[in-house]
Amino acid sequence: MLELREASLAILASADVRTKVSQLFELYDGYQNHEVTLDLARKINGGDFILPGRPEKPELVLPKLVPKRRMDTPEGRAGLLHSLAHIEFNAMNLALDAIWRFSDMPKEYYEDWLKVAKEEAYHFSLVNEHLLSLGFSYGDFPAHNSLWEMVERTTDSVIARMALVPRTMEARGLDAVPMIRDRFMQIKETRAVEILEIILNDEIGHVLIGNRWFNFLCTKDHLSPIAAYRELAMKYRAPVLKGPFNIEARKQAGFTTEELNLLEA
Repeated sequence: MLELREASLAILASADVRTKVSQLFELYDGYQNHEVTLDLARKINGGDFILPGRPEKPELVLPKLVPKRRMDTPEGRAGLLHSLAHIEFNAMNLALDAIWRFSDMPKEYYEDWLKVAKEEAYHFSLVNEHLLSLGFSYGDFPAHNSLWEMVERTTDSVIARMALVPRTMEARGLDAVPMIRDRFMQIKETRAVEILEIILNDEIGHVLIGNRWFNFLCTKDHLSPIAAYRELAMKYRAPVLKGPFNIEARKQAGFTTEELNLLEA
């Protein structure tokens, strides 16, 4: 019988996009059907794997070298959708990494991140299918690796991972997605708007999960969430957050009034 954390590591290491997505859906269904176990005592070694598994394309470049995405050309619109596909691909990988890498968390932690991984795989599939309908596919444009770089920085600490990946890097999507959605709405690109609405709704839940486990760990270690976040952001070189912020979405995602007031200060 498959074990959840071992299987998550194997899927994370897969370099074939279709295989990664299909195996992840199967893992999620298998766990829901009690065909996959969760052994929290099992020691798992990821040292034999190159992580994350990724296809040869897209080419990864510095953020400043990613071409500007103009909405007045088919290539520009496809480039913007491609950037979303790349974010969802990385988000799928980061959820798988959160499952296998960190032991000694409650069972619900692993179930939460399995749900996130499955939903990110669904988002990736939606965006890539739409790209294909436009004559493009994932890998056709260069992309940057900022999200995964923060995952790599926080491999030694589950509290740092919860603070700085879902609550920082992914929460930026709560601010950005409505603006991207509105750009597609202006040109009456209905399918892209529908996909972005799905992504925004689900991402609120993903950031909420990050908040849940960050606050759980702060309570466990008798830490102030605000002070702990500030220290972790400095230690792990988190990006400085810049507005405008989607305050309503962030509130739904579990940020406190005090945290939101600090954002706007």
